[in-house]
Amino acid sequence: MNAIVVVDANWAIGKDGDQLVYLKEDLKRFRALTTGKGVILGRKTLATFPGGKPLKNRRNLILSRSMDAAPEGAEVYPSVEALLPNVGEDDFVIGGASVYEQLLPWCSTVYVTKVEQSFPADCWFPNLDADPQWQAEEPSQPLEQDGIVYRYVTYRRREG
Repeated sequence: MNAIVVVDANWAIGKDGDQLVYLKEDLKRFRALTTGKGVILGRKTLATFPGGKPLKNRRNLILSRSMDAAPEGAEVYPSVEALLPNVGEDDFVIGGASVYEQLLPWCSTVYVTKVEQSFPADCWFPNLDADPQWQAEEPSQPLEQDGIVYRYVTYRRREG
């Protein structure tokens, strides 16, 4: 299983139920990496999508204890234990913070878009740079949109 996330300089990922920043090229990259795969997300993340509808051309797996019925085009799982047998190794955890926290132990690769500035935030992703289980690989050259500088960094879980 993989994860994909946008973080700021402090590993923050959101505020008031939304992403901190939307980057056009990063959204294209997200689409390219996740199309045709399963995406694992929480109920609150689903609510941020246009119309609160599942993402097209992906299998949408929602991890939620409080969601009674799955929206059309999605599957709901009440626990990690119920979800895991239904997840493929190429599927992506896409948020939010509690879903990342619960599923990171099963991820082998994390695709991080690192924004080189800080934003006011109320939720964070674990700092993979401070975790010896993770190794940063393949950093991209700096990219920029509207004065926001960012780069792509792929983290892989160390063997052993």
